[in-house]
Amino acid sequence: MKSTGIVRKLDELGRITLPIELRRNLNVEMKDPLEIFVDDDKIILTKYAPSDIFTGEMDDLVEYKGKKVSRSTIKELARIAGMKCE
Repeated sequence: MKSTGIVRKLDELGRITLPIELRRNLNVEMKDPLEIFVDDDKIILTKYAPSDIFTGEMDDLVEYKGKKVSRSTIKELARIAGMKCE
């Protein structure tokens, strides 16, 4: 993980402001949804992208262990593994 050297305080409602430099560099626009993850004592924000982690497909998704995968990808993976799918 890379430090930015930026420190922000929470306001009375628990909010922080992301600096414009970070928003520009990470292509985060106003009203973009951000997904929140926790890793031990770290809070991780990522731009929310509901798409298949393998193909980028955005239709017919299921979640598996926190990752999105399309049903067509699951069928293809099952085929590659030698399993029969309906």
